[in-house]
Amino acid sequence: MRSFDAIVIGAGQAGPFLAARLAEAGRKVALVERKFLGGTCVNAGCMPTKTLVASAHAARMVQRAAEFGIVTQGASSVDMAKVRDRAASVTHNARQGLEDWLGGIDNLTLLRGQARFEDARTVIVNGERLQAPQIYINVGARPTIPDYPGLADIPYLTSTSILQLDTLPRHLVIVGGSYIGLEFAQMYRRFGAQVTVIERGERIASREDADISDAIAGILSAEGIDIRTGTGDLRFATDGADIEIVAGGETLYASHVLVATGRTPNTDDLELEAAGVTCDARGYITVDDRLQTNVKGLWALGDCNGRGAFTHTSYNDFEIAAANLLDGEDRKVSDRILGYALYIDPPLGRVGMSERAARASGRPLLVSVRPMSAVGRAVEKDETQGFMKLVADASSGQILGAAILGTGGDEAIHGILDAMNAKTSHHALKWAVPIHPTVSEQVPTLIGGLQPV
Repeated sequence: MRSFDAIVIGAGQAGPFLAARLAEAGRKVALVERKFLGGTCVNAGCMPTKTLVASAHAARMVQRAAEFGIVTQGASSVDMAKVRDRAASVTHNARQGLEDWLGGIDNLTLLRGQARFEDARTVIVNGERLQAPQIYINVGARPTIPDYPGLADIPYLTSTSILQLDTLPRHLVIVGGSYIGLEFAQMYRRFGAQVTVIERGERIASREDADISDAIAGILSAEGIDIRTGTGDLRFATDGADIEIVAGGETLYASHVLVATGRTPNTDDLELEAAGVTCDARGYITVDDRLQTNVKGLWALGDCNGRGAFTHTSYNDFEIAAANLLDGEDRKVSDRILGYALYIDPPLGRVGMSERAARASGRPLLVSVRPMSAVGRAVEKDETQGFMKLVADASSGQILGAAILGTGGDEAIHGILDAMNAKTSHHALKWAVPIHPTVSEQVPTLIGGLQPV
């Protein structure tokens, strides 16, 4: 038995930073990781996929070069092996940097292996018992594999395995029309593949308002992506060298299939029942507003707690836990104003409530919408697709939420996110003097257009 002051299980975007803070505060800490440091973000999420998005954007700009008066000599092509290697290099460098940093921290022991609970204070790693009065779980999530007929019999890809692909699919069929699937759809279409998106629901990006979902569909369709919604009764089979997909009564033939139907928490092999930890029906660990489980001394951070599915929410979980434990604060998950982005091109930046959610709250609302074609910066870049939307409380002036679907939307949204965190009313933000020419300069005009709905 080895004793520690704290054990952190999982080295995603919360675990390593919490382990480091605890160790720097003089605690004796064990950080347990069974595979790669950095979690999904570094190894199979943000960093490699956004590197691929950047390569796809470069390919798109080469295709559009003549629109900007640039003459290219001869036909261009995409070297998929080099594209893959570039993304792999970004991941390797980030992972190595994390390894070097953790290796230099006193009081921190990094252990490689699968952790399993023996009881609420004891975990077993590689046959060795580790004990601590505080245990933090940060084990992340993995791609969900639905039980579609025939799916197990075909060589399907996930958002993890597709990162190893070094050839261009002839026809990539993507099952799932949410954020992960849509990003891969656009990037592979820009690389030159035929792409079809199959979504069982009536809209892609169904979490968003209908006007945003429709605009996203229009952007992707304009690039030649075939989007099929409302497609139930999915079945799969092999047909020679092809994969046969029956979707909504129609038959498609693909060279590759990507399954992008959500994420499943990595909690099923921790033997949480031995510790008495409660999970919900989908396997997410149940936590309170301060990220503590139903068992005193046990916390769950990041994707595995179901309170956020992003790198930045996972990191914020670390901030909440560390502030409460080490800084004498009382920070809560419910204080978090959620922002996120969809990294198609142009991107969608979102913060707070959608218009649909705001309407459902029953409060009096003000809404404003401005097309990106009215944004000088977008016109100059010839990237005028999309629009901006802002929702505010008519009584208090509080900004409830916003969406920017357009060039620079993932960056420009932060002005509104910051204002919401500072509890700045739309009245005050209207009189900001933004820099010209930028996308953000349209925000005061957007606020000026607020109307009752």
